[in-house]
Amino acid sequence: MNTTTLLSPSRHRFAEVVHRLEAGGAMLPDSPENLMQVVGIWKAYAVPMDFYWRDLLYIAERVFLDPLPFFKYFLPQEYLDLPNHYAGDTADLRVWRGPATAHPELLEFMRRGETTAMPRIFHHWWHDRINMEFAEECMRAMLWHRGLNAPLNKFDLYLDSPEYKANADRAIRAYFRGNPLMSSLYRAFPDLFLEQCRQASYYSNLGLFWEIMAPVFFEISDLYDEGKITTIPEAMNFVYNGIFAVASRPIYHHVYIKGECYEIIPKSCGFNWLHDAALPYVEAVFYRTSPFRGTKSYNAQAGEVPGDQKDFHYGVLYADKFPVGTAGIPPTLLMQDMYHFLPPYLRQFYLGRCRGEGDILNQLAISFQRSMYTVTSAVIQALRQVLYYPLDDPDPAHLKANRAFFESQLDRFCRPEYGMDKAARLAEIQTAAYR
Repeated sequence: MNTTTLLSPSRHRFAEVVHRLEAGGAMLPDSPENLMQVVGIWKAYAVPMDFYWRDLLYIAERVFLDPLPFFKYFLPQEYLDLPNHYAGDTADLRVWRGPATAHPELLEFMRRGETTAMPRIFHHWWHDRINMEFAEECMRAMLWHRGLNAPLNKFDLYLDSPEYKANADRAIRAYFRGNPLMSSLYRAFPDLFLEQCRQASYYSNLGLFWEIMAPVFFEISDLYDEGKITTIPEAMNFVYNGIFAVASRPIYHHVYIKGECYEIIPKSCGFNWLHDAALPYVEAVFYRTSPFRGTKSYNAQAGEVPGDQKDFHYGVLYADKFPVGTAGIPPTLLMQDMYHFLPPYLRQFYLGRCRGEGDILNQLAISFQRSMYTVTSAVIQALRQVLYYPLDDPDPAHLKANRAFFESQLDRFCRPEYGMDKAARLAEIQTAAYR
């Protein structure tokens, strides 16, 4: 159905994008070049993500409250072999046709890195490894922006409940049993350790979220290679359909201490992937996060930083790639991770543009911005399906409500405060010239 035959044209600044969303498309225009960049980036993202989710669960379940977690990025074989619930022959729901254990490209990179095969500790010291610091930055953003998705997100409310505190207390006492120093510190500063436990719960939350996204991106990449995904809407709809297919996946936090499982957040609580992991992740990481440290100094007294936390909009969609392309900045750490796993067609695409190899991380980051707008489009379409009306609804009043929803979502990229409208670059991704 052509919505414009029932409604007058949108007068929004991004009217073309509004009409595209109303037609079932994405914020990113459909073109073979855009599709190639989006799918190639998703493939390059999925491989380090396969490490991220495994390590996040390892930290949540085993490292837990270790006061000196020097080796938290050293995944034991048990977690490399941990079956993904959405891949392999034993999958709860087989999203990807590949293996359930760690991806072969990931294992090969962990063995050799960019240098040569050598003990893991040398790869770590040389920083020749997957940058888990990016994953932890995402986790901290979710923890810091707790409560922004209430009342849909019951997970946050539970973290302040007496039941959670009792479960955490049992786990903390068991973890420090036989350690009089840490047990004494816990008795002296219980809230400090409780907050660390909440952080561990968010490690688990994000790990369980990414466990699903990795096979989704792997499968889209395979379908693209087979010629079965040929447009941006098809790629977006795979993510969209995946959101609903796995929406009820349980979100929980279990800790394993000396062979015993402590259910800090039991599965029986009924927290689910969509409301308690996916939506908080999109809100905190795509839209909000915090100002990236290291690129400039912010003067709060001069109004360079929002006074209210709800006004923070520094997420990956706003991460202007040119000033952010600096060593040690979280998005750049992800670009470095993805660089190792670029499909050959995407690497060739970058080498033929701008400054070639010397510019590849910047170009990769711009493609990533395009790809995240496509994922965000899938989320927006999913929210529209849940909260509003079908795209082909014949009632003009319902279509008008859909339009108001789409326009309100796009308004988030038009805020002039702190230059967010320029950083979002929604206008730039509408053309192939943005590179």
